[in-house]
Amino acid sequence: MKTILIIGGSKGIGNALLKILVDNHKIINISRTEPELIHQNLINYSLDVIEDELPILDTIDGIVYCPGSINLKPFSRLKLDDFEQDFKINVLSAVKVIQFYLKNLIASESASVVLFSTVASKMGMPYHASIAASKSAVEGLTMSLAAEYATKIRFNAIAPTVTNTTLAEKLLRNDKMIESIKDRHPYKNFLEPEEVAHLAEYLLSEKSTAISGQVFPIDSGIVTVKL
Repeated sequence: MKTILIIGGSKGIGNALLKILVDNHKIINISRTEPELIHQNLINYSLDVIEDELPILDTIDGIVYCPGSINLKPFSRLKLDDFEQDFKINVLSAVKVIQFYLKNLIASESASVVLFSTVASKMGMPYHASIAASKSAVEGLTMSLAAEYATKIRFNAIAPTVTNTTLAEKLLRNDKMIESIKDRHPYKNFLEPEEVAHLAEYLLSEKSTAISGQVFPIDSGIVTVKL
């Protein structure tokens, strides 16, 4: 039974992944709020990874860092504080977690780290300057660490399009906006958290031991398909 650390497992994609994995893995969840699920394989730590000290843990075979931000504003209205906060949430806190548990990962026989980017890192989208900048840094971090820790730890990232989570609720707050989002995608739909979580599950598993340093778009065709 592997031990998987999920950062942000109380909501959204992290919560969907937690539910998928918890029957067959030991799950350690760190988030500001506890997930509703209670399970014998689940341990929760309620804290803010940005500000608080991380708990000392023993075995870790995988880390999934789920926190993110959707800070959509015209560039003229973005302040340096916006860029700094998005970078702190998406990049610096992920670095903090990985560095803190690096020895645990190296000690594992098959360690894997999954981070999250966005389709906006590959596709120019208005009002996405801050989030695209920080998520592009996540992609660079993923590839650099995959090279540095090759044969010891695998690092991959997932780049989803709009996903039906609380983080994206402002984009999906009424029927008109939902239909507009669907129409922008060639496959006429956006994502559910479980779709993304199953890809993360695969990247944590022994089925993906030859995969590292990759960024996987899951995008309903918006980046690569024109119909």
